Amino acid sequence: MKKIILTTFLLFSIYTIDIFACTNLIVGKSASTDGSTMITYSADSYSLYGELYHWKAGKHAPGTMLKVYEWDTGKYLGEIKQAAETYNVVGNMNEHQLAIGETTFGGREELEDTTGIIDYGSLIYITLQRAKNAKEAIKVMTGLVAEYGYYSGGESFTIADPNEVWVLEMIGKGTGRKGAVWVAVRIPDDCISAHANQARIQQFPLKDSKNCIYSKDVISFAKEMGYYSGKDEDFSFAKAYNPLDFGGQRYCEARVWSFFNKYNKDMAKFVTYAKGETQDPMPLYVKPDRKLSLQDMQAMMRDHYEGTDLDWRYDVGAGAFHSPYRWSPLEWEVNGQKYCNERPIATQQSGFVFVAQMRSWLPDAIGGILWFGVDDAANTVYTPMYCSITETPECFRVGNGDLYTFSWTSSFWIHNWVANMVYSKYDYMHEDVKKVQQELENKFFADQGKIEAEAKTSLSDAPAILTNYSKNQAQYAFDRWKKLGEFLLIKYMDGVVRKEKDGQFQRNDYGGAASPQRVGYPKEFYEKVIEETGDKYKVLY
Repeated sequence: MKKIILTTFLLFSIYTIDIFACTNLIVGKSASTDGSTMITYSADSYSLYGELYHWKAGKHAPGTMLKVYEWDTGKYLGEIKQAAETYNVVGNMNEHQLAIGETTFGGREELEDTTGIIDYGSLIYITLQRAKNAKEAIKVMTGLVAEYGYYSGGESFTIADPNEVWVLEMIGKGTGRKGAVWVAVRIPDDCISAHANQARIQQFPLKDSKNCIYSKDVISFAKEMGYYSGKDEDFSFAKAYNPLDFGGQRYCEARVWSFFNKYNKDMAKFVTYAKGETQDPMPLYVKPDRKLSLQDMQAMMRDHYEGTDLDWRYDVGAGAFHSPYRWSPLEWEVNGQKYCNERPIATQQSGFVFVAQMRSWLPDAIGGILWFGVDDAANTVYTPMYCSITETPECFRVGNGDLYTFSWTSSFWIHNWVANMVYSKYDYMHEDVKKVQQELENKFFADQGKIEAEAKTSLSDAPAILTNYSKNQAQYAFDRWKKLGEFLLIKYMDGVVRKEKDGQFQRNDYGGAASPQRVGYPKEFYEKVIEETGDKYKVLY
């Protein structure tokens, strides 16, 4: 009997995924500037190596089995029946423009099923190989966990096709009770939504199957377990299965609030909720004040709460160069009192990030684009990977390096090399990064129309055309980013700033290196040094 294996090339570590680890942003087709649906995903974990996964389409004989390995750890969980036909999958999107993202909320620990075969990561990638649209994906996902058991904790999934976007929230029933309780809500076409490691579905319509689907026992099970005792119509999935705490607000819901606040002026009042000061929850979705573009979504994934009450670039923790980053752990203690770092959307520990764009007016092979990047969203380049490509670029290829094997041909390592230079002198160096980001992403947008017109002239050749194009764009971006790293190393070496114009370093009259600027530190930093040290460094004569 032939067996197909869901290989462990998805797996990058023996460690579990970090808490408060991912972010999904959502835009309905009537809320976007061009009529596309869009979702984002930041796969955040210190143990995740950024690669672009790929499964070829295939047909499978009856009796074929599929081995399942937990996405986070590589642990073998068991095997399931393979589908008769599977679809081409590139990253988190398949050839039918179906895209799926997730964030982990965990929820009640007693509901984890240690005997389940389907973990949340495998659930995503198996479903992408089996479903053509969002509603079909929900059916596949809930059917798989009902038949084989759900191994993971609570999850929020974003499931999108060119016409619809749904949020599915799911949690197991505990060891010995196979399956899961769940609810799925369709996001209105003219709205935006988001989730970030906290369950977000509160009350939901019980008699609107067009816009809400749920397991028959989602409420009765909560009552049985003692999580809820009121009327069915007042039931809140989030309150029953993932009760809110300070971390759920400040580290998780705050990211959702930052997105909502950016595009809906009425959401400013929820800043106290984002900070954990009040507990009245935000809505699952809101109507934006204006329509959002692809570029808006890419920029939002680079957010660090700039310009809000949670902006943390100007206190002592940001250092002399106003870094919007802090190093782990998320919480720390001084004199018996706990304190926290902020947890913005853009974070240093991302493995990969994407903005998935699904366009209903184009053939599937052309319409679906995974704008893909590796490492920190604020320091990456979103590169177009079409959903029909049959090979991945070398710089994103699975197996090109790993978390403990540096590779000079891997985008993940090149981006980490650049980002880890930038973090220490953020004010200066990130401006150089932004210039190259804009240069590359503007090029991709400018090239898009021409390549899509070429692909439309012969749809049978479109996958080959777009495969070659995606690979070339990725390699171009990789080469340019490597040059950026070399440029930054020279310009900022040893704490000075070497003079340059348009990327060319200035030389003296004899062809040698011009004297660099000894820039030192900002004035306010020196003032803080004197405040702390007094006359220790005073020049006496």
